[in-house]
Amino acid sequence: MATGTVTRMDVHNGISDEAIVDRIIKGEVELFEIIMRRHNQRLYRACVAILRDDSQAEDVVQDTYVRAYQHLDQFAGRSRFSTWLTRIAVHEALGRVRGRRRFEELDAMPEETKQAHTASRAPDPEEEFSGQELRHLLERSVQQLPEPYRVVFMLREVEESSTQDVAEILDISEENVKTRLHRARALLRKSLFRKLGPHRKEIFAFPAIRCDRVVANVFARIHAGA
Repeated sequence: MATGTVTRMDVHNGISDEAIVDRIIKGEVELFEIIMRRHNQRLYRACVAILRDDSQAEDVVQDTYVRAYQHLDQFAGRSRFSTWLTRIAVHEALGRVRGRRRFEELDAMPEETKQAHTASRAPDPEEEFSGQELRHLLERSVQQLPEPYRVVFMLREVEESSTQDVAEILDISEENVKTRLHRARALLRKSLFRKLGPHRKEIFAFPAIRCDRVVANVFARIHAGA
């Protein structure tokens, strides 16, 4: 019979995040691995949408887990745990962006210029790209979106979070979420998005080796009292 991570994941598969968090607070620290493995890809996608940097996104994911672990007792249950956790990640990522003064650069670029630039450089997917190449093209196109649209697109279309959850995570209205998503879709060329189909759920994947690394690093920091 298999032992270790797979068995632990299977055993706790039907248990809610909130129930697991309650057990972690009561002393079952090892169950924090379940939380990390459940949400690694979601947090990574949110962070890379803001930072547009693979390694920094992974760093922020780790920082998010450490901060969340240190403040688990502050989770009040007013929203879903996944929403609370993603909100921490988004604020961590935005803080890093502010630190390197990227907001001014993004805000200074006219949206019309962005639209023209994205559309003019995108090849015809019907003629030139296979499914995998289309996925890479969409990833590049998403990275070119202005930050407000990029984050909403990633959370709504890739992670399939609800409009209500995204609004809560980003501290904006649900109507604003819908508007940003509409503009993001327009920038990404609807023909390309339709052609990509189910492959859109594969973009910015968080493979198992990276998942293992995040889990190991976070536990090392927790045990070290980071």
